[in-house]
Amino acid sequence: MTTDAVKNALSRQEIELPSWAFGNSGTRFKVFSQPGVPRSPEEKIADAAVVHKYTGVAPSVALHIPWDKVGDYARLSAYAKEQGVRLGAINSNVFQDDDYKLGSVTNPDPRVRRKATDHLLECVDIMDATGSQDLKLWFSDGTNYPGQDDIQDRQDRLAAALKEVYDRLGDDQRMLLEYKLFEPAFYTTDVPDWGTSYAHCLELGPKATVCIDTGHHAPGTNIEFIVAFLLRTKKLGAFDFNSRFYADDDLMVGAADPFQLFRIMNEIVRGGALDPDRGIAFMLDQCHNIEVKIPAIIRSVMNVQEATAKALLVDRDALRAAQASGDVLEANAALMDAYNTDVRPLLAELRESQGLDPNPVAAYQRSGYFEQIVKDRADGQQAGWGA
Repeated sequence: MTTDAVKNALSRQEIELPSWAFGNSGTRFKVFSQPGVPRSPEEKIADAAVVHKYTGVAPSVALHIPWDKVGDYARLSAYAKEQGVRLGAINSNVFQDDDYKLGSVTNPDPRVRRKATDHLLECVDIMDATGSQDLKLWFSDGTNYPGQDDIQDRQDRLAAALKEVYDRLGDDQRMLLEYKLFEPAFYTTDVPDWGTSYAHCLELGPKATVCIDTGHHAPGTNIEFIVAFLLRTKKLGAFDFNSRFYADDDLMVGAADPFQLFRIMNEIVRGGALDPDRGIAFMLDQCHNIEVKIPAIIRSVMNVQEATAKALLVDRDALRAAQASGDVLEANAALMDAYNTDVRPLLAELRESQGLDPNPVAAYQRSGYFEQIVKDRADGQQAGWGA
């Protein structure tokens, strides 16, 4: 692919930002506060708009309900538009209520299951009001001890809830079913892997697709294989980009293994799935606990851009020829040559051609925005986990 073709592909890339990444967060032991943190959904959107201002590729903001609950979602959507962004996926929350101690939609108590399913249906109502197309579901449901509950019954309960919500979706709406290996359920997790998510989505129909959270896998998992498989079966709906070193996730994407991020994006490029028209949502799902939030989010966006640029530079003809002839070394070299290319000058040129600063982080730091929000947001309840 020529340099101009690479730039053209990169100019169409879109990366969705999570509203919760701008709020206070921490480990399971402590939530850490930072100055200047948003106090409302509107201020989260304003911060997200700043990231888009300096990167040019983050035009949408995902909401988390009830963390971002407001009285008038049409008004919130209009506010986002005024800021130069739009509202994206609606994320449900069925893991922060005492009723969900033994699960939400898979809970043995039908009253709790009804409560959880009603919340998911409420999220679809919010999608109608905001114009959002994606409902993202993640369930912390599972068990801690053998015999605690019937594993197959829990899958039946899950399927029933998903079907009810699926049937409520509009023609232009879809469901993204995320999976997580473990935590907080340590014996069984009801949606622990891509196969479970895939099986439920396959049963539901074309409006149900899998969301791959890049930090939610066992060490050594070949995530790019999962990407390739789901692309082939047209069941890949979205990514939640983040990173992890041992078990938990939510570090900046590419922090642990930038080569893995490149390999993932290589499969996306190879499958022709980079263009927004293909319907793959590239979203960040991160919690910036000890680092300053807006610069960290900007860096994450840039990390995805760099991995994508390298994937676009792979010599596909040379790679195919080496694969066809069984030349293992040349095939590997075709990937490594692209990965080892310094794409930062190319991205700097692209940004300058778009009227952006070639260094988004530096541009943000010079802007004085952080100093202003620290001053303006000195009072009131800061947003964050459970706020």
